[in-house]
Amino acid sequence: MRGHNIMKGYWNLPDATAASIDADGWFATGDIGIVDEEGYFSIVDRKKEMIIRGGLNVYPREIEEVLYSHPEIAEAAVVGVPHDTLGEEVGAAVALKPGSALTADDVRAFVKDRVASYKYPRHVWLLAELPKGATGKVQKRDITVPAEIN
Repeated sequence: MRGHNIMKGYWNLPDATAASIDADGWFATGDIGIVDEEGYFSIVDRKKEMIIRGGLNVYPREIEEVLYSHPEIAEAAVVGVPHDTLGEEVGAAVALKPGSALTADDVRAFVKDRVASYKYPRHVWLLAELPKGATGKVQKRDITVPAEIN
């Protein structure tokens, strides 16, 4: 985007500014969007959060929407997990609603039935709750991938 209402740069971070704003003043937001058949734009994810699994793009938001559609899932966050040959694998941190008896295998199977075969999370770990910031938004940067994940 570009315009008079866009920032001039990051305070005391010239390298970050140069990486985000080109010589013509265009600011790269890092958002990934689509244009529908009627010409409307929608933001679908953030480029930094995109998982590249064996050369294929997986957008965490897509998988999170599937997870949130399960009636027993309270919170979910999809993150990339390092993988030796694929680069990254899809992982999901999930908090269940009180009284739920879902297992990681149940969660995995639920998503697997609803997305392309390369997109479902091979690694799922259950948490009491996900880390959140002051506004209540899940903070993916604070999610710790367990050493032993299933």
